[in-house]
Formats: sequence, C-alpha cells, structure tokens
Amino acid sequence: MAKIKTQMGRRAFIRNTSLASGGLVLGFSMLNSCKPKDAEKMVAREMPDEWFEINAYLRIGDNGLVTIMSPNPEFGQGVITSMPMIVADELDVDWQDVLVEQANFDQEDYGWQFTGGSQGIRRRWEGLRMAGATAKQMLIVAAAETWQVPASEITVSGGVLSHTASDKSAGYGEMAAAAAKLEVPEEVTLKEVKDFIIIGTSKKSVENHKIVTGKPLFGLDYQFDGALVAMVVHPPAFGLQLKSFDGSQIKSMPGIVDVFNIKTLEDGFTRGYFDTNAFTDLVAIVGKTTWEVMNAKKQLNVDWEPIADSKFKMDRFGTEMEVDVPSGLESTDDHYAQMNEMAERSSTTTRKDGNPEEVFKTAAKTIERSYSCPFLAHNCMEPMNFFAHVTDEGAKLAGPLQAPVLTAPTVAARLGMPAEKIDIELTRMGGGFGRRAYGHYAVEAALISREANAPVKLVYTREDDMTCGIYRPSYRADYKAALDGNNNLVAFHVKAGGIPETPLFANRFPAGAVDNYLAQQWEINSNITIGAFRAPRSNFMAGVEQAFLDEVAEAAGKDPIEFRLELLQRAKDNPVGEENEYDPERLAGVLKLVREKSNWPQAPSGTHRGVSAYFCHNSYAAHVVDVTMDGNTPKVEKVVCAIDCGIVINPDAAANMAEGAIVDGVGNAMYGNLSFTDGKPDQNNFDRYKIIRHSEAPKNIEIHFVQNEIDPTGLGEPPFPPVFGALANAIYKATGRRHYHQPFATDKPPLVG
Repeated sequence: MAKIKTQMGRRAFIRNTSLASGGLVLGFSMLNSCKPKDAEKMVAREMPDEWFEINAYLRIGDNGLVTIMSPNPEFGQGVITSMPMIVADELDVDWQDVLVEQANFDQEDYGWQFTGGSQGIRRRWEGLRMAGATAKQMLIVAAAETWQVPASEITVSGGVLSHTASDKSAGYGEMAAAAAKLEVPEEVTLKEVKDFIIIGTSKKSVENHKIVTGKPLFGLDYQFDGALVAMVVHPPAFGLQLKSFDGSQIKSMPGIVDVFNIKTLEDGFTRGYFDTNAFTDLVAIVGKTTWEVMNAKKQLNVDWEPIADSKFKMDRFGTEMEVDVPSGLESTDDHYAQMNEMAERSSTTTRKDGNPEEVFKTAAKTIERSYSCPFLAHNCMEPMNFFAHVTDEGAKLAGPLQAPVLTAPTVAARLGMPAEKIDIELTRMGGGFGRRAYGHYAVEAALISREANAPVKLVYTREDDMTCGIYRPSYRADYKAALDGNNNLVAFHVKAGGIPETPLFANRFPAGAVDNYLAQQWEINSNITIGAFRAPRSNFMAGVEQAFLDEVAEAAGKDPIEFRLELLQRAKDNPVGEENEYDPERLAGVLKLVREKSNWPQAPSGTHRGVSAYFCHNSYAAHVVDVTMDGNTPKVEKVVCAIDCGIVINPDAAANMAEGAIVDGVGNAMYGNLSFTDGKPDQNNFDRYKIIRHSEAPKNIEIHFVQNEIDPTGLGEPPFPPVFGALANAIYKATGRRHYHQPFATDKPPLVG
C-alpha cells in the first residue's frame, strides 16, 4: 500500500464550526462548502438535521450522508461525477450516500480551477485520494478510541466502521464529532488499485436528472431578479476598430435602456495568456429583453476604421513577452500563398538527429507530401454568455468558464476592485473545447454592468460567437521520407508552420525511431485571434503525420500497422535521442489492441479501412475507421478505438467522451472550414459553416481501454486527433484519392497513380 504525506496541518484540515450537531467537517484545498441542492432526488435517505458550513471541506452528516464538492468546471467531460468518485472510494463510503455539488471559484480553497488540456483528473488524482483517505483514517482512530480497541483491528466498508472481536460497529455519522477533535495524521495509506470499489465502475452523471428535466444548469439558464439583457457590437472584420457610433436612434426603440462604449482591456495593460481578444473596443446595448436588444443592434449606426500596427505585453505564466499585432485586412487566398512561400524558405530547426540531408541524396525511394488546413470555429452549442452585477460593494458574476482562475485577475484589474470582492459562480457549460478558457465575455459583462449600474446578462448571438475570433489556426506541414534498398525508413523530415503559430511537436513519434531526423518550423503573424481548440496543434499534426506514414508504409510495401510497430520497436530497443516525449511500448500497445478488436485483416466486404495512432496529453489513442461508399460520398460505418489513459475512473463516462471526440473529429475533418475575405469571416452561422449531422456520424463506435495501474492521464482530447488520419487513410482505400487539404468533403484530389 502506498503511503502519502497529508501535507496539511490541523488548522488547515479541520475547521470546527459546530461540533454539537454530530458531524465531521474535513477541509482540504480542493473541496468547498455548499448546501446540497435537490438532495432529496439524489439520495433515498433523510437529510441530516444540520450541515456544517465552511469554505473548503468534505462534509459528513450525523446520519452518514456525505457532501463532496467538485472543484473543476464541468462542460460534459464528467468531472463533476468522477472527481467525487475518487474521494468517495478512498473514504470508503457508499456512493448512494454521496451528494455532489459544483464548487464556485475560490482560488484560496481550490487552487488551479482549470478545465482544459485534459489535465483535470491527472492533476487532482493524488490530492483527491489523500482527502478521502485522511478522512477515513481519522474516523477509524475515533472509533478505536471510543471502543478502546486497536485502530489496526477496525475495518471499514460502505461508511460503516466495524470491530469484529468486540462485535461493535458504527456509521461514519456516529463517529464524526469524535473524529473532528483528533489531530490530522502526518501520512495516510492509499488503497491498492485492486481494492478500488467505486473507481473503475460506471456511475451515472450526478446531473443527469437535472439535465433531462430541464433544470437550470447552464449559463444561459441563469436568472436574476431585475437583470437586463446586454449585447455587444464588434468590428465586422479583423483589422478594423471602432471609429464612432451614434446610439441616439436606437435609444428610443422599445425596451432599450442604454447604449455606450466599453473598452475591455486598457492600453498598456499586461495581458494574461488567456486574455486573447482582437476586439477590445466595443459598443454595448442594454435593454429589457433579448428580442428588443437584437432589433436595436441591427439598427445601430457604427463607423469603423483600419487598425495600425501595434504591440501589447503578455505575461505567459511568468514569462513576459511582447506581441505584435499587424495591420491589414487578411484573406484566405493570401494566407495560403504566404504559407506556400514559407514552406520554400529555410526554417528554424528544432531537432536534428544524424545527417538527414546526406541520406536523402542517396535514398532508394523518396516520398514528399504537403498538407494544409483552414481556420476552425469552436461553435459550442451554447454561445458565449455571462451574468454580472457590479456595485461599489463588490461584483457578483456567474456563467460558463473553463478557466476562472485566469479570468478573475483580469476582471479585478479592469474593475479596479480587490479580488476578494469578486464572486464568480460556475455554471455548467454547453460545450467548451478550449473556447471558454478565454473569458473576455466575462470581462465585458462586468464592465457593462458597472456602466449600466444594473445587473446584466450578456448574450452573444451565433453570429457574434462565430465572428469574434479565437479560432483553431490555419496550418501547413511538409513531410519527406527516405527508404533504403530494403524498404527501411532511414530519414525523415517534417517542416510545419501556420497562421499565426506553428503546430510542430518535434519530439513526438517518429522522432526517436529514425536515425536521421529533422524537424523545422515557421510562423506567419496575423491579427486574427487564435486559441486552444480541442487538442491544440495535435488536431492537425496527428492527422497529417499518420496519413503520411501510411503513404510511406505503402511505398515500403508493408502493412500500415506492422510498419508503425517496427518503428516503435526500434524506439523502444534502441531509441534515437534523449528528448522523446512518448513511451513507444504504450503507443504500440494501443495499436496492437485496436488491431485485435477491429479484426484488422478481415474488413467486411465493401468496407475500406484506415488506421492511425497518436500520443498527446499524456495518453495514447489508436483508431481503425471503416468507410463505405454511397455513390461518390464516403460514409463512416464504424470506428474502433483503443485508448491508454491509465486508470479509468468512470468507464461509461470515459467511453462517452471518446465517442464524442470521434464524432467531432469526423465532422471537423470532413466539413470544418472558416475562411476570410478582407478580414471578414465568410461563415457566420450554420447555414454556411457545416457541422456534422446525425446521418453523417459513424453508425457504430467501439471504445476499448488498455487495462493497467498507471495513474490517470488525459482523456478529453487524445481520442480526437487520430480520427483525421484514420479517416483520410480509409477514404484513400475507398476512392484511390489521398486528401492533403481539409476539409475532405470539398477537397478534390486526383486519383493516385
């Protein structure tokens, strides 16, 4: 059994507020207090007579009922269920006796409240286990002292403490008050993986009942008496800014309360990394109803003017940098021309093994290919929105945020208000995918509320959301591979760049598996704002890398899976270099598992198969995609997926997340496209920006997890990137055409050969 230091003193762990009620209050930095909501629907038991109210805690009632707070924001990935499951397992409490609540933002109590990068469970794993194990140990000691028996003889099961020799037993609630008087142990013993009872079993989301019955959970559901509705007007194109506006006409329209200018980020302000926003000078319209504000917005008279070249300072997690913002109205055709030009230039070398340049000169076969992709919009089902009520006494905010810990400092700075006076309630998010890590809309809501001197609910239209920026960048990657006379891969070159960032991961596969390896990168600056998009950079590089490796395997006359496994065996047995990010054995493991589960060599008649495998966010995923043809249109029949993400907390929820990633990947690969003409997005709603339909989704998806005892790693993002490559490879098998530009539905490549 693993022992772990609690790293907490008694004062931090236990806060005695009202021990007379017979409950144990256990405080730790990840869990916070909140009265249970709808508790009667969540458990069959009667509620305790009284709950202890503290800032950060695990709460046990006198009847054994437990309230656990989920610290990270929830947008469908399931942390509001899986994080409390971890605590409950180490606590050894019956899951049916657990109430779960979403914690609000509180940096002091929760620390890094951030949902993104597939890091939630990975970062919280040890701390959540410690919290449950420490509580259990204190309850055991309390029982031992009460019964005058050795603590080592007490067993725990389902929230019941037992001592067999004396035939004594008690529920947690009965020992809670006594336990609260004890010192916090300096170290506790964590369970062996084999002893998990809750972890590794499928539990329904604790919010399912609320979702299916339409209870208010999401930001758009948020209600506040007397709240006004607000909308913003931003420039119609990147490269433009507000010159002037005349709000006199719309002020007289029905329901309109006020029209004014707000500036979300002041000149000279050092931005945080997630303070990304091209449009900081906006017009705000405030009114009584959404419909009235929308009508007024259409009638607003606004003049725009071109921006000049500018710079701003950014604090990138402790590293201050200066960011250039170029002037000009950018167009997609120009973007691709610029990327073509950059691909021909010398680039920055980020890794070099051996002497690839010389090997390419004498290679028996050389394969060269170029790939590109457009900008993409996140298009969360729930558009951006936020509630704010700012007064002289403080600010109350509520809404959907992935990164409240990063948004709160900007709100405080912009309002000129101490952080402790700002209260942020976290609602459930109707999709995030990285978009809601950029909380400019929360800042906008706060400024509008202050100016209007009223509570307001800021709502973006779909057009606002799609045209205000923070997109997946446009990328290009050029690959070159050399085979010797025995069809062995002897040299590999990747050069990748984008607008405005490079997607390159120089130390990922096949780095480490090829003696002669070269990775280079470049960037083209832009005034179009970009940001994290599900599996940033990987969402492009995985697809093109895996498509290219299939071409190399074909040129070598080898099965695509066997070809990859040979390279991975080399990376395991005799790795090249010392900076390789991935574990070749685990990457090979998902390939072997997906080969087995898909019955790879035996594709059904009329079915064409493609494979891919990729490492990102500390996890490994492999896909086999089956495609059939409906006339000239490829249809995804089935996807078999193998994932190694360490210990899986909630298997059904994990499978659901992977299934969503796969559908999302198919949709973006086939249809996703955002283009620009003179700085203006050509697509501003779903009539021109296609999202995958139900009829276009895979008909069958199988998810298989590698079984191991490795601590949990990422899951929300890793299954997404490999879809692009597996789909491209399957379509080639079906059509004889290889796709080098996304989206595949509009790309018309020639027949190969």
